[in-house]
Amino acid sequence: MTTKILCTALFGCFLLMGCSESVKQAQSNVDEAQSSASTSLEVGKDYHSFSNPEQVKISNLGLDLTVDFAEKILTGSVDVDFVRVMPNADKIVLDTRDLTITKVTANGHDLAYELAAQDSFLGAALTIVLPEEGNTFKIEYHTSPDASGVQWLTPAQTEGKKQPFLFTQSQAIHARSFIPLQDSPQVRVTYQATIRTSPDLLAVMSAANDPNTPRDGVYEFAMPQPIPSYLIALAVGDLHFKAMGERTGVYVEPAILDAAAAEFADTESMLIATEKTFGPYSWDRYDLLILPPSFPFGGMENPRLSFITPTVIAGDKSLVSLIAHELAHSWSGNTVTNATWRDLWLNEGFTTYLTYRIMEMVYGEKRYAMEAVLGRQDLQADIDSLPANDQILAIDLRGRDPDDVFSNIPYEKGALFLRELEQKVGRAEFDQFLLGYFKHFNFQSITTDQFVAYLEDKLVKQHSDVLSMERINAWIHSAGVPEGAPEPQSDAFALVDQARNEWLAGNLAAKDILVGEWTTHQWLYFLNNMPAKLSQVQLSELDAAFALTQSRNNEIAHSWLLMSVNNWYEPAFPRLHDYLVHIGRNKLVKPLYKALAETPQGKVMAQKAFAEAKDGYHPLTVKANEGFVQ
Repeated sequence: MTTKILCTALFGCFLLMGCSESVKQAQSNVDEAQSSASTSLEVGKDYHSFSNPEQVKISNLGLDLTVDFAEKILTGSVDVDFVRVMPNADKIVLDTRDLTITKVTANGHDLAYELAAQDSFLGAALTIVLPEEGNTFKIEYHTSPDASGVQWLTPAQTEGKKQPFLFTQSQAIHARSFIPLQDSPQVRVTYQATIRTSPDLLAVMSAANDPNTPRDGVYEFAMPQPIPSYLIALAVGDLHFKAMGERTGVYVEPAILDAAAAEFADTESMLIATEKTFGPYSWDRYDLLILPPSFPFGGMENPRLSFITPTVIAGDKSLVSLIAHELAHSWSGNTVTNATWRDLWLNEGFTTYLTYRIMEMVYGEKRYAMEAVLGRQDLQADIDSLPANDQILAIDLRGRDPDDVFSNIPYEKGALFLRELEQKVGRAEFDQFLLGYFKHFNFQSITTDQFVAYLEDKLVKQHSDVLSMERINAWIHSAGVPEGAPEPQSDAFALVDQARNEWLAGNLAAKDILVGEWTTHQWLYFLNNMPAKLSQVQLSELDAAFALTQSRNNEIAHSWLLMSVNNWYEPAFPRLHDYLVHIGRNKLVKPLYKALAETPQGKVMAQKAFAEAKDGYHPLTVKANEGFVQ
């Protein structure tokens, strides 16, 4: 893509000299930092943003956007409030991706600006000459139909089949595909928005949503707390609301409104329990938005309104740890945030640790123990498959797409590290540490180094008999899990092991296994710990006894279908095709595509499913899986 220079005659000559140099310098800074792994990593530097917050920092955004489903674009403007960190700063550099900029103005006058060439995954730097007076300017723009952070669904791709649907996904660096801004987690902003759409549809955002707002096609929002750009979120569809508690409720298409509200009815209890241990909830309401199945993640912790996959509606609340996880982000992630994507484990490790604690508080120690064991097994699977550099908590992501950081390492390894700290100093002491940590860094974006310094000062010094910085640094900067790390145990899995072993030995028929009281977690443990290779007779016996191919629990179905691919169990393949076509959650579909791609006949099946599903997949799901079908 060639460089576009969009400027007024008044500023043209200055722009070509000044702004071009600024853009080139921004690109050079990124290229230089990413050029060699041997180059010293600068702690706190965001290698995935062109922006210059060390000179000029955005403080507030005022969005006015019209939703155009016919063209699949958002059109409008953003008013940008900024602060000069360096008093003499005269330019601001913003992040964009596939945006068309039509005008930049301030105080009634056009401002000079330049949009650089597109980088493969960072997007394009937008450099703007700042106004001489005031601290606000307006950018008029529209998005691309292929915006990486926006998914447009036709009515046929929704639950109700009557209205279209739009949702955004900003994490990690996709906010820049629908808003020109400093797309770095270390830049926190407040925002207001006016969203214009059809009166038949309701718009909701990661902001204050009024459940009783008139459905008139013009919706106003405000986010008064400063948040990082990856938490700005929008959805538009045939959405309806049902309360689940005093501060909690669910937005979803009407066909599954009652089912969703029943499934997640314990959300208020989770909120109350978390507040009692880890301090007040800072965001007023905590509502859920249940998205269509194409949502690429389990959940996204957008403040005040978590975006949730419908694949966790199992009918028995067995998968609601996802809700606990997104709620926990209200403390770890949304209020205390990773400053760069190298520091993601500060968000996800803390949140995964809190998730286990919430599940224990609400559902008891037995449920907590089972989920911890499964989490440890998920972690080990990634340790066994990922290169050593990707097993490090404070990962070096220079030169890589930050989406690559998402694995069980920041989640489960981070949580296991915190569990070790808890066990070393005692739960009561560790809870007080966390309470102080959340308060000390409230509404700040911090680095791993800042956390380690705080940990050393507030916990290690007081417990030097059981904690050492050498061990802590091994957890954070070394691959794998240190020897002697906690090993979660669950008595509930002992009978599952016994049943599986007796069945494998031929001493017990599948139909005679007593599964009546088994939970989803026991089923997953039963399936996930089967040998890699089973005979067709064994697979057929399991399927006949437990109807696994037809399981409506998406996690159980995933484990079974993966086993079916790896053992080429053809009776499950029609369900496999249907599963891949109707679900876009990467955690569930990516391992299936990967397994299918291992054989020529499997790749043909993958290609057929991907071709049918692609138009309904989120761009992130397409990107994650298209390599398996090429």
